[in-house]
Amino acid sequence: MAGTMDILYREMVIEDYEEVYKLWKTIKGFGIRSLDDSREGVERFLKRNPSTSVVAVQNGRIVGNILCGHDGRTGYFYHVCVEKSYRKHGIGHQMARWCMYALKAEGINKVSLIAFKSNAVGNAFWKGVGWTERPDVNCYDFVLNEENITNFIR
Repeated sequence: MAGTMDILYREMVIEDYEEVYKLWKTIKGFGIRSLDDSREGVERFLKRNPSTSVVAVQNGRIVGNILCGHDGRTGYFYHVCVEKSYRKHGIGHQMARWCMYALKAEGINKVSLIAFKSNAVGNAFWKGVGWTERPDVNCYDFVLNEENITNFIR
């Protein structure tokens, strides 16, 4: 694998979807939703957040991705991933910084994310780059569409 010097970071566009989805399917600990993570779901997300999601590309191939958006107040990271053979070279950190700059340019001052407790690699990464786990809050969900099933990558 070549070093991180030849990695290009750019906005994710819907044309990247097939390659990004294929990458997601290789990431152990990921939860992929049947509707939200479909091409249509990601296209809707990118239309709402056109300049904040990133892909890391080497030699024309996507090796990392963050879906990133905001609600006008807080930024959110979804599906942060780096291909296994490219980890530990700063790519995840660079993508996170890229997204944080994009959010800041839109007036967003805080970023949140959810990492499944079973995702040891992801949790170690976030703690290692200075993010704070929040013991003071609970996370709640209410399912509006039962057809939006989460499949976990093992």
